[in-house]
Amino acid sequence: MSFVSHREIPRSTICMELLRCASRLKLPRSWARQLLPSPPRHVRFNTNESTATPGVVLRDYQEESIQSVLKYLGDGHKRLGISLATGAGKTVIFTQLISRIPPPNAKATKTMIIVHRRELVEQAARHCRLAYPEKTVEIESGTSVATGVGDIIIATVQTLSRGRIFKFDPDSFKLVLVDEAHHIVAKSYRTALGHFGLNELSTSGPVLVGVSATFSRFDGLKLGASIDHIVYHKDYVDMIADKWLANAVFTTVKSGANLSKVKKDSFGDFALGSLSKAVNTEITNNITIRAWMANVEDRKSTLVFCVDIEHAQQLTAAFRDNGIDARYITSNTPTAYRAKELKAFKNQEFPVLLNCGLFTEGTDIPNIDCVLLARPTRSRNLLIQMIGRGLRLFPGKKDCHVIDMVASLDTGVISTPTLFGLDPDEVMDKVSGDEAKSPSEKPDRSANLEDEPLSGPDNDLKLQFTTYDSIYDLLGDIQSERHIRSISPNSWVRVGDDRYILAEASGWLTIEKEDGIFTSYHVMKWKNPDSQTPNFTRPRKIATGPDLETIARAADTFASNKFDLHYIATHKPWRKAPATPGQIKVLNAAHIRDGQIKPEDLTRGQAADMITKLKHGGKKRFKDIEVIKRKQLRQAKLQSREHVNVGPVEA
Repeated sequence: MSFVSHREIPRSTICMELLRCASRLKLPRSWARQLLPSPPRHVRFNTNESTATPGVVLRDYQEESIQSVLKYLGDGHKRLGISLATGAGKTVIFTQLISRIPPPNAKATKTMIIVHRRELVEQAARHCRLAYPEKTVEIESGTSVATGVGDIIIATVQTLSRGRIFKFDPDSFKLVLVDEAHHIVAKSYRTALGHFGLNELSTSGPVLVGVSATFSRFDGLKLGASIDHIVYHKDYVDMIADKWLANAVFTTVKSGANLSKVKKDSFGDFALGSLSKAVNTEITNNITIRAWMANVEDRKSTLVFCVDIEHAQQLTAAFRDNGIDARYITSNTPTAYRAKELKAFKNQEFPVLLNCGLFTEGTDIPNIDCVLLARPTRSRNLLIQMIGRGLRLFPGKKDCHVIDMVASLDTGVISTPTLFGLDPDEVMDKVSGDEAKSPSEKPDRSANLEDEPLSGPDNDLKLQFTTYDSIYDLLGDIQSERHIRSISPNSWVRVGDDRYILAEASGWLTIEKEDGIFTSYHVMKWKNPDSQTPNFTRPRKIATGPDLETIARAADTFASNKFDLHYIATHKPWRKAPATPGQIKVLNAAHIRDGQIKPEDLTRGQAADMITKLKHGGKKRFKDIEVIKRKQLRQAKLQSREHVNVGPVEA
């Protein structure tokens, strides 16, 4: 077997021929790689100076995130994540990393960018060609086929996972970049990354950098299979405060849709067909239109998220019936027509664009100044992605008004209140993010509840809003048990402002919040063999997370393997039975109310929750609440004595 000069045949072609020979001869792949030059053992990463591509001025956090990547690479870590809010310019960071990360050897010079939508391929290709006019940029997606000799390969994960990944020599790549990297543990990504040896820790192979605005999974545990370190984080509250994103104003509206019978999909979110039947009704669509009209003021560009194509069609018709020039595009819309309508919307030629499943990730439409969420979801990631569509800066744009049509809230729906840690039954009107201060500096303002009657044939319906003055009013507001039970199937009990307990005979789990971070601990109960008295292990940390939804998923996954679901699941029939005599005895001995509790006063599940509260510090909380209530009652009585109505005296 002989080959001509490496200058005449690309190294990738030589490698593929060697691999084919190895396959025919039934030799290991390592045999082929041994015939090619091996990389040096050490690579130095210069983190001391900025070397941005000429003509590119990076924002401070973009440079900081790149420096963080280089620092971790210098420490020997190779599978890294960058957490940045939507609109932070992730593609700019991608393109800069290509020149900042040196090749480990003369062969490994190429970069692969993996995305999950065709639109993102084109976007990344434009940026790379502008940044590196001297480099060859190739696309591997659908009918676009890369030769493999390009310097930068941009590919969709779907195309790669169908077998086209194997045409690329992994030893020719120094860097693999993954956009929207919260998808990175999906099977298609694992297939593509496995080709580069990136599904496990390794000192060889290319560097992996994934970027996402929502680095979490629904079960809260799996991301570590592909990413070892999140090296930088800047969320949208920070971005708003630093004036890199537009301010956000939130309003939630109770839509009246009932989601209690909506089925779930394999990822735990609502199944679209079932969801559409619950949401796409004449009454709910009418409320949606009127809520938008009541809040739109001088908004010029509203993006509406719908459940499915039929929902987009009917809601568009409802807008137009009210004299509003609304148009919709979906995955079925012809490409040319979609591009035409999108261009007209960007040029502000019409005010309302409806879509389903198109613009949740990676879409740059900076003129959006209103986002209407007509599609309920159980996914925190999806909610953040939809909100993020409206946070990009645009000339003359003061802020983006997010109108969230909240449906039935006892089925795990994630809404803007739950995003900020509120009871899911909260509604709010014009929550502003422009007062982004530390919670201790926030002004002392209370919510203002208003009802606005609807005109027209449905005038017996009301739109209900609650007003908060800043995001930090939301963050400091009270959370309730309904909140955590709307996102968890288990009987978590709230025993403090930021503390939850899931108890079972063998021990318990806790979720606690400190300095903005949620942590879950596990305590096991065991009997001393000598004294037969119960003992408890020290709390063992299970997981940490940035929000209650994430940590609850992680804790529930742990509980499913350690606890008997019969005793912790909220849906078990025993919880609806009358309280047992033993439970009644414990509760009455605690004197938690005047008079005796009777079995018919509460269910067995309610009694179990009450006993858990008592055992884990809830009794003091009950007393504190009673003191506050008595004080408020006394103040109300004093005020009623002092109040005199001006006007005619009733006979």
